[in-house]
Amino acid sequence: MRIRELVIAASIAAVAIASDAGESASVSKQTRAHAGELVRAVRESTKRFHDVRQAEAEGYHLMFGCVSGPDDGAMGLHYVNMALVGDGVLDPRRPEIVIYEPLPNGGRRLIGADFLIFAEAWHATNQATPELGGQLMHLIESPNRYGLPAFYTLHVWAWKPNPTGAFVNWHSDVSCEQYDGAQDS
Repeated sequence: MRIRELVIAASIAAVAIASDAGESASVSKQTRAHAGELVRAVRESTKRFHDVRQAEAEGYHLMFGCVSGPDDGAMGLHYVNMALVGDGVLDPRRPEIVIYEPLPNGGRRLIGADFLIFAEAWHATNQATPELGGQLMHLIESPNRYGLPAFYTLHVWAWKPNPTGAFVNWHSDVSCEQYDGAQDS
C-alpha cells in the first residue's frame, strides 16, 4: 500500500510539473510577443530620427555627453526631449530620449530609445513600478551620475541588437571611443 501511494504521488507531481512547464512556456511566449511589439513600436516611432537633425528639430538635445558603462559597453549619446520628460506620460510612440552611437566621422547612428519618468511624479498617482509594453522599468536612485532626482528608465535597443537583451541599461556592443565631445551633430 505504501509503494502505491508513492507512485500515485510521483505521478501527480509529474503532471503538475509538466503543467507548470507548459504554463511557463505560454507565459514566456506571451512575454516575448509583448517585447517584440514594444521593439516594433519604438522602431516605427523613431525611424525618422535616423537623421539626428530631425530629432533636434523635434526638440531632442544632446545631454550627458556619451554615457559609458562601469564595466563593459555603453549607452551612447542621449538626445533628450525635456517637454516629454516633464509631461509625466509613458508612451512607446513618444520616447523621452533617442539614443545614438558616435561614429568615426563625427556622425551619429540611431541605436535605440530610452523612456524616463521621475519617480516622484509617477508615485503621485501610482503605487506599482511603471512598466511599458510588459517590461518593468529600472529605478535609478538619487543622487546619481546624471544629477537628476530619482527616476525610472527603460532602454529599448530597437536599432542595434544587444547581445545581453533588448531592455537592459548597458549595451555591450556600444562604445564611446569615437565621441569627440562635440555638442553639435
